[in-house]
Amino acid sequence: MSDTIEVFISYSKQDKELRDGLLSHLRPLEREGIITWHDRQILPGTEWDEEIKARLNAADIILLLISADFLATDYCIQVEIPEALRRHEAGEATVMPVILRSCGWKYTPLAKIQAYPEKAKPVVSWTYIRHLRKQSKPLFG
Repeated sequence: MSDTIEVFISYSKQDKELRDGLLSHLRPLEREGIITWHDRQILPGTEWDEEIKARLNAADIILLLISADFLATDYCIQVEIPEALRRHEAGEATVMPVILRSCGWKYTPLAKIQAYPEKAKPVVSWTYIRHLRKQSKPLFG
């Protein structure tokens, strides 16, 4: 049995800044055996659809970074969310929706899963995050 935990991160390209902030916080966990993966790590020449599906199916934890842009992305809605939910329901992985920005996520199949942060308060509504954005500092760090 492996001691590593693989984390698949699904997000909208419009939420790249928030994804990067999250990755900064996850970096120390990599020394403890956490492997994070997102689509920007696909190497040139790789068939991206196959790589995404392989990583999604290997993940122990699937982080879904939720925003209106995420919910408007066909690939997320048609491929990543259904497979993530299938694996979650089968007990093969844990799906963790993280609400980045206010959106209609409660009207999706994700509504049945406890969302983060607490009370599903969107990350961008946090006072600290708004303060950093005004100062043009990196988010989450």
